[in-house]
Amino acid sequence: MIENISHCHELLAIIISTKFHKPGVHFFTPDEFSQQIAYMSHPKGKAIQPHIHNAVDRKVIYTQEVLFIKKGKLRVDFYDNQQQYLESRILESGDVILLSSGGHGFEVLEEIEMIEVKQGPYVKELDKTRFIGITSEQAKIMELNKV
Repeated sequence: MIENISHCHELLAIIISTKFHKPGVHFFTPDEFSQQIAYMSHPKGKAIQPHIHNAVDRKVIYTQEVLFIKKGKLRVDFYDNQQQYLESRILESGDVILLSSGGHGFEVLEEIEMIEVKQGPYVKELDKTRFIGITSEQAKIMELNKV
């Protein structure tokens, strides 16, 4: 229940369906991504050794963001770097998406609650270029490819 959405050999997004379940730890992102995403499932009693994270210099060029859909339904529209529309997907409660490159837009299909996680600091309008997207009627909604 994982889908990688790519265009011209560039990974635009990773969708993790709420139906995904495997025991253990599973990373979905390449090591070089500035935003990492993993799924973890452990049995009761599993101990995770205490740890701290070391100071490591990192350079972030593009903002990558993760959306956790808590409630509702959201259409995600994918665009290439030239702002050309590609296709759309529908996310529902429990789904997670990492938006890693290209452009994206959204339409709320059912009242939604979601959490967004991205690198900071956030520099407001310097952080993004807005453009005119598609209408609802133009959306090419693809079914999630269940891997």
